[in-house]
Amino acid sequence: MDPGLKRAINKIGEKSLRKKVLEMLEESSIEMDGRTFKGLSIGKTPAGTYHHHSYPGGLVEHIISATRIALALCDSVEKVYHGKIDRDIVVAAIVLHDLYKTFSYEERRDQAYGFSPLGERIDHLSLVVSEMTRRGFPLDLIHAVCAHHGEVGPIRPMTVEALICHLADLVDSKLNGEVIKAARYLVKDATGEVWERINAREAFEIVHAKKVGGWDQLRETVEKLRKP
Repeated sequence: MDPGLKRAINKIGEKSLRKKVLEMLEESSIEMDGRTFKGLSIGKTPAGTYHHHSYPGGLVEHIISATRIALALCDSVEKVYHGKIDRDIVVAAIVLHDLYKTFSYEERRDQAYGFSPLGERIDHLSLVVSEMTRRGFPLDLIHAVCAHHGEVGPIRPMTVEALICHLADLVDSKLNGEVIKAARYLVKDATGEVWERINAREAFEIVHAKKVGGWDQLRETVEKLRKP
């Protein structure tokens, strides 16, 4: 397991809940309608097909980053507003909210990602919420996962924990997506090339190169990243 992901899961203080979350992460197949659906490994799964975290390992990066953002929001609530937060609910919800994208996506021959046969029929949120219900997860945790899309989801956040999860997910997705979008634009403008497959580390390096060294350093950076 990715060390950063393991550290995030270890922030769940209640042992029984942490164990249930780990068991969910270890699932590699789903039985449905007499069929077995295999998923991608979590380390190879993107968190989106194009707009954000759309590269191998994107899902793990999204979980780790969103967990850090969520815990920073918990700090603000507790230290500034003197509110009370169930951090176990927050962390567990962030870890699980996009987990079943492992079953929703598949890698195509052109190395792009698309929806799997299961993902074409059932969205990742419905899959994970139904499985969490079957396994007897706490209602507040199921709600936080179910509400992580905010106003555009099946239900809006009705607890502070659910709101924090929604905001952390939104902020990290937006941050990642906008930087990747900017990097794609810069590469095309500098070289005429269209880079469809680009990860966050490359994107941040490209954007930084343009900021500190202008177009010349940007082109040098693109050339360096182009080499295998």
